[in-house]
Amino acid sequence: MSLGLSLLAGVALDAVFGEPRRFHPLVGFGRLADWLESRFNAAGRGRRLDGLLAWALAVLPPTFLAGLLAQLPLVGELLAVLALYAALGLRSLGEHARPVLEALQRGDLEAARRGVGRVVSRDTSALDAGGVARAASESLLENGSDAVFAALFWFAVAGAPGVVLHRLANTLDAMWGYRTPRFERFGWAAARIDDVLNYVPARLAALTYALLGHTWLALACWRHQAPLWDSPNAGPVMAAGAGALGVELGGAAVYHGARHERPALGAGGPADAGTIAAAWSLLQRGVLLWLALILLGGWLHA
Repeated sequence: MSLGLSLLAGVALDAVFGEPRRFHPLVGFGRLADWLESRFNAAGRGRRLDGLLAWALAVLPPTFLAGLLAQLPLVGELLAVLALYAALGLRSLGEHARPVLEALQRGDLEAARRGVGRVVSRDTSALDAGGVARAASESLLENGSDAVFAALFWFAVAGAPGVVLHRLANTLDAMWGYRTPRFERFGWAAARIDDVLNYVPARLAALTYALLGHTWLALACWRHQAPLWDSPNAGPVMAAGAGALGVELGGAAVYHGARHERPALGAGGPADAGTIAAAWSLLQRGVLLWLALILLGGWLHA
């Protein structure tokens, strides 16, 4: 099976079935990560070297195994499809964004707050309708880069081993990559490695958003606003995405009871329910563009 067919099969499985409801491989990986963290970071005393060793023990064996299995006829082809399917989160993003959009459209702010609270780490209990729309739109743009475009990128570059490496590294960043007393040293390696693996995909995602929206505004926002953001990869993605949508995102948000004054992103009017729909459309059109380009590249290379 060619790369193009494996790519289409993996994307199709995600579109039809979404995330596996039972026996998701990341559930077992999460348990392994918790066990390693309890051993290497007991009471939050782990050092950077401990975090790096725990990361290597969690990520490298599955990646190496994927590389071995990828060489086998039929097994390698099946593994490639299933690995991409397990890594992609496009349908899941839509399934989480849609209830928030529908709740805002019918004026049910409490339901909208609960819905967006399932996908963002900020406090949502006091958000107004604009704040809910802003949070949901930011989640679509940023997670679209991490859970969709980066997965497609690493699959195109390195097949099953690439997508396994990225998905597991991204999961450890979500579990360990916090600047808290417990994880600031231990989680340093997980956060930095994830930054490296997402550096190119994030900028390609930002460029995709720009090309499919208000292009020059998106590029200007990327240039001037992204350096102000604390994440080297989320900054370009969300600044370009907000500019492409012609809306203002970012701004103050409350995390764990503390107010954070985040820079403004994009330009235009405030976010509303329509912004969520526009962000979802932008993400879907971006995926279609990537699929076309990857398939074209494979055809020209053949």
